Amino acid sequence: MPQIKNLNIDSITHLETPKQFTDRLPLTAERAATVTRGRKEILDVVTGKDDRLLLIVGPCSIHDPKAGLEYAGRLKELADEVKDTVLVVMRVYFEKPRTTVGWKGLINDPHLDGTFDVANGLTTAREFLLQVLELGLPTATEWLDPITPQYLADTVCWGAIGARTVESQTHRQLASGMSMPIGFKNGTGGSIQIAVDAMTAAREPHVFLSVEDDGVVSIVKTNGNEGGHIVLRGGSSGPNYDPTAVARATGLLKAAGFESHLVIDCSHANSGKDHRRQPVVFRDILSQRTGGNDNIAGMMLESHLHGGSQKAGDDLSKLEYGVSITDACVDWDTTASLVREARTALAKTAEALA
Repeated sequence: MPQIKNLNIDSITHLETPKQFTDRLPLTAERAATVTRGRKEILDVVTGKDDRLLLIVGPCSIHDPKAGLEYAGRLKELADEVKDTVLVVMRVYFEKPRTTVGWKGLINDPHLDGTFDVANGLTTAREFLLQVLELGLPTATEWLDPITPQYLADTVCWGAIGARTVESQTHRQLASGMSMPIGFKNGTGGSIQIAVDAMTAAREPHVFLSVEDDGVVSIVKTNGNEGGHIVLRGGSSGPNYDPTAVARATGLLKAAGFESHLVIDCSHANSGKDHRRQPVVFRDILSQRTGGNDNIAGMMLESHLHGGSQKAGDDLSKLEYGVSITDACVDWDTTASLVREARTALAKTAEALA
C-alpha cells in the first residue's frame, strides 16, 4: 500500500501529559491565590464593579527570562504604589502570531536559533509565570495554540485572543471554556464587529475536541465565558482609540447585549507601530477616562527595561539586554512616569467627584 499519511511531516516528538508537566512544576497555594485574586479583580474592572483602571503592561514578548524577571520586580513595586486607582497586570507573552513567518515566541523556539525545543520552551514559560506569581503580580498572555492552555492556563489571570485569530471558531470555542476573563482584539483590518461576534460566540456553551490533563483526546463541553470584553488595537484602516471610535465600539457592545466596558491597546495600529507614540495614545485615552468616559476600563502598553527593538540575528551574544526582539517598546522610565501620571489623574478625578 502506498504511503498516504504524514506525507509532509518530518517528525513527531512526544511531550509529557499536561498533568505530568504541572505536577513537575506545581502551582503552590500562595501562587494560586494570586491567580484567583487577579482574575476576580480584572473581571470586576471590566464589568464595572471596580472603578480602577486596568493596565496590562509589559514586553511585547518574553525572550530573555532574566530581563523579564527584572522587569517584573520593578513592575510589582510600581503596582503596589498605584493600586488604589490602577490595577497593574504584567503582559507575559510567549506565543507570537506571524503574518507570514518569523520567530513564533519563546515556547516555539526558546533558544532563538531555529532548534524549536518546544519541550524546553513550555518548561521555561511555566517557570517564568510561577516566578511572576511568586511576586504577587497578576499575569496576562495571548492564547494562540489551542493545546498550550492545558500546560499554562492555571498560572494566567487574563487572556487575549489576538487580531489574527479573533475570527477563528477554534479560538472562540477555546475562550468559552477558559477560567479567566478574555479580551478579544478587533480584526487586523480594524473591524470591531468581529470582536463583538467573538464575544457573543464565547459567551455560549460549545462542544469540541481537545486534550485532557492525562493527554487523552476528549470531547469537551463548555459553559461559556461571561468575562469576555473587546480590546481596541486599531487596524489597517487606522487607529481606533479616539472618542468617535470608542463610542462606536460601545454602541456595538450595547446592541449585542453586553456591558459597554472595553480595553484600549496603546500600541500596534493605534500607535502606527511607533513605540514613541504610545505615550501620546496613553495620555489621550487617559484624558477620555478622566473626562468622564467610564466605558474605558483599561489600557495595554508594550514596555520593557529599555526602549525600541532589535533583531535576533545569528550572533545572539550581540543582543542588548532588556530590549524587545519583536515589537518596539517604551522604556522603563517612560512606563513608570505614565503609570504614576495615570494614578495622579485618576485620584484627582475621584477626589473632585467625592
